[in-house]
Amino acid sequence: MKLPGFIRNNIILKITSLNAFVIAIRLVISGFTQWLLAITFGEAGIARIGQVRNIMGMLTSISSLGIFNGIVKYVAEHKNNKTELSKLFSTATVFITIGSFISGVVLFFCADHFSEILFKSNDFTFVFRVIAFIVPFIALNRALYGVLNGLSEYKNYARIELISYLLSAVLFVAALYNGNLEAAILAIAIAPVIQLGVIIIVFGKVLKRYVDFKKLTLSLDYRNSLLAFTLMSFVSTFLLNYIELNVISLIENKININEAGYWTAVSFISKNYMVFASGLFTLYVIPRFANIHTKEAFKNEVFNIYKTILPIFGLGMILVYLLRHVIIDVIYPDFKGMAPLFKWQLLGDFVRLCSLIIAHQFLAKRQVKSFVITEIISLVLFYVLTILFLNYFNTEGVVIAHLVRYVIYLILVSILIFRSFKSSK
Repeated sequence: MKLPGFIRNNIILKITSLNAFVIAIRLVISGFTQWLLAITFGEAGIARIGQVRNIMGMLTSISSLGIFNGIVKYVAEHKNNKTELSKLFSTATVFITIGSFISGVVLFFCADHFSEILFKSNDFTFVFRVIAFIVPFIALNRALYGVLNGLSEYKNYARIELISYLLSAVLFVAALYNGNLEAAILAIAIAPVIQLGVIIIVFGKVLKRYVDFKKLTLSLDYRNSLLAFTLMSFVSTFLLNYIELNVISLIENKININEAGYWTAVSFISKNYMVFASGLFTLYVIPRFANIHTKEAFKNEVFNIYKTILPIFGLGMILVYLLRHVIIDVIYPDFKGMAPLFKWQLLGDFVRLCSLIIAHQFLAKRQVKSFVITEIISLVLFYVLTILFLNYFNTEGVVIAHLVRYVIYLILVSILIFRSFKSSK
């Protein structure tokens, strides 16, 4: 199908349109899997699977030592310099080896501890030990995905996302149909391995043009450069998932597990439509910002992204809000407690998108100090406000905290970024 001219001539719209197609299919499939999960395991099952996804998010970051955005940045900058790329990939190999070994060993020997924390029993110890052996594949998948994004291969990105998600969903649905929670957890863990296989099949030939696997060594030329991204990933990914795990426990302890399931379900819907933006961040925003060096050019680019993306995103969120009761009835039968959470979650996500677009300047320019400070403030705000608002607004307080957190974050990030242009001048 040929894209209309106004889309073909706008790289942001080209990426967005392909993303929108993938996300539309993804939303339909995830809606079905969430419905099946809800009727099979109820609110408690939604909450527990949400915690497993948080663990996988932490593993994705730790196993690769958080170098994903670093690979995106340096591949975008040096894609025509094979010598620099070879140094980059050699260093990345060392990072992946160390990260996957440490996280795999910790997960294997602490499997009973994770099982006890998440499921209040040792019945899932074996599952976590199996996941420990999958960790190196998760790390390699993350690294290759960074190459894909750094090259802005948005067409291959869309193909890989669609095929891997379909295959992973089939595996997950098969586990749910058998009513086996252990199998469902393993299906979630195997998803990155499936994605790795799809990347090699779809993107393998292009990958070989940039990565000379025979010349990879255990050199550390990019050690300091990638360590900065390790720190940033630890703050943004590991700590975020850790705090979300604790928020689920907070809701469960202060109210009940059903309310924790409501918040987890709303968060899952949010994460699905936020994928719409995350592809744009790594495929376009980071590579583009990496090559912008003046305040005026940065402002123009941000305005261009805002005027292209925000109206589309805003209309989509209005539609989700208007159809919230339909979504609950179709996907989450009897989860009526979810309805009041949509308003604050959607408003928070809109402000979050505005802030994340400009905050990717920190990643594009490797401004570690500013990134770490703003992320820590954001995470602490969310956790403290959640504790405070839970006492006054129950579960709705968590999504109100989400909105307030990102309003403050947007203001703080804007001040720091525009000050950085003055200081660099």
